Amino acid sequence: MKAVNQPEESQQYLTFFLAGEEYAIEVLRVREIIEYGNVTRVPSMPTCIRGVVNLRGSVLPVVDISVKFGFPPTEPTRQTCIVVVEVELEDDGKQTVLGVLTDAVNQVIELSDFRIQPPPTFGTRVRLQFLRGLAEVDSGFILLLDIRRLMTSEELLAVYPALVESAEGLAPAQTF
Repeated sequence: MKAVNQPEESQQYLTFFLAGEEYAIEVLRVREIIEYGNVTRVPSMPTCIRGVVNLRGSVLPVVDISVKFGFPPTEPTRQTCIVVVEVELEDDGKQTVLGVLTDAVNQVIELSDFRIQPPPTFGTRVRLQFLRGLAEVDSGFILLLDIRRLMTSEELLAVYPALVESAEGLAPAQTF
């Protein structure tokens, strides 16, 4: 009896730069990419929360993942973007929407499962808990983020009440 060859699974990823390194997240998690601008700081927020933006009448928290990863805060440039992502939090399964601050968005790539290795246990400046894997591409390697692990439920619960209070009537982007 012959083994049935199944087609190799592949997914699309959005690549972006952060602190000089290239990262990627699943395209299916990305709602949109918006230009950086008019981020309003909110008092008493964790240092990784850059502030909020008004996204079509909703409050969208913007996470500076550079800070979350232990890097210096992102210095906005003309290429700085906010990637709006839908996140199902790993610890409780609830869905929320976050803005992720990036130095620059690069491209959408398609990766086959065989090109994705487990996260490296050495040589990366990012804690392993935030990584889904390491992808081999023509130009080298890209770190794949597990966007579900970016913020815990406790961190978001601490953030959203303060965001709603400071937004004066805008609805939180936490819809689902």
